[in-house]
Amino acid sequence: MNSANIIADELYFITMTVTDWVDIFTRPKYKHIVVESLEYCQQHKGLKIYAWVLMSNHLHAIVSAGEDQTVAEIVRDFKKFTTKQILAELKNDPLESRREWMLDRFSFAGANDKKTKNYHFWQDGYHPELIYSSDFYAQKLNYIHNNPVLKEIVASPEDYLYSSAVDYVGEKGLLKVIVVI
Repeated sequence: MNSANIIADELYFITMTVTDWVDIFTRPKYKHIVVESLEYCQQHKGLKIYAWVLMSNHLHAIVSAGEDQTVAEIVRDFKKFTTKQILAELKNDPLESRREWMLDRFSFAGANDKKTKNYHFWQDGYHPELIYSSDFYAQKLNYIHNNPVLKEIVASPEDYLYSSAVDYVGEKGLLKVIVVI
């Protein structure tokens, strides 16, 4: 697909952030829950991923939705499911050194949110920005892929495992990505 076709697909740059910017995605098991959930959304909910990166406390992606659901509906379901999975894993891991602190942060946020019963894992919203031009797409794509470099996690974007940067250099990453150049 070339960049001239991206506007017709209603692509969105989205960001999902963990409550209080808690760095929970420093552990592979929590990252894997997110990756597996994104893959499920691709296979069963029509999510199309053009670029993504999972950082220590947030997820950026460029996405679109199929015909059956909107991006908003997919994100809602994704956040609900990953919240349950991650909190269950966190609660049942006595070796997690920050378990009590993280649960306290999520519990405090939940107590101050009328829509939440116990824990509030993801911040509200996902900040969708419509990709309105090829230049805007390129800007967001570069931002996504360079995020781990700017945080000094890796020297080159394609070296970061939890990103689509490797797909954009011709290799295969963790998720199926629609490469637009």
